[in-house]
Amino acid sequence: MAKSAEVKLAIFGRAGVGKSESTYRHQATIDDEVVSMEILDTAGQEDTIQREGHMRWGEGFVLVYDITDRGSFEEVLPLKNILDEIKKPKNVTLVLVGNKADLDHSRQVSTEEGEKLATELACAFYECSACTGEGNITEIFYELCREVRRRRMVQGKTRRRSSTTHVKQAINKMLTKISS
Repeated sequence: MAKSAEVKLAIFGRAGVGKSESTYRHQATIDDEVVSMEILDTAGQEDTIQREGHMRWGEGFVLVYDITDRGSFEEVLPLKNILDEIKKPKNVTLVLVGNKADLDHSRQVSTEEGEKLATELACAFYECSACTGEGNITEIFYELCREVRRRRMVQGKTRRRSSTTHVKQAINKMLTKISS
């Protein structure tokens, strides 16, 4: 029987897809694990306080820009910096997505620029079209869920090691007191 996990994902950026904030639930089997995704699409319309709340809530993030709008691409790095500040000291789990790949004739941001930024952000990069479905949009969310799961495992191991160290230190202190 497959294990079940819940992952909270948030979409940020000004990609011109949705007109208002929406939350979606989606369940899928990813690598033999049933994953319930709660996906918050901020539609790029959140104010600062609301955006910070969404960033604290999310575990994984899709940073989206519009390939036909250079300004939306230039907003990605400042958005990532805000995420880093809010999620400190944890590393932020994210993917970078260039949307509107169906409008290649109006492109203002090259694929190479997106790839370069993703390398700088140390994350996966995709180009897609939310309108036509081009670019395997499902895989974007699956990959983000995989990365959230990897990070959880690493953080869990770190916590366990840390707890073990604390227990050993406490036992040593008790034994030292008993023997003196």
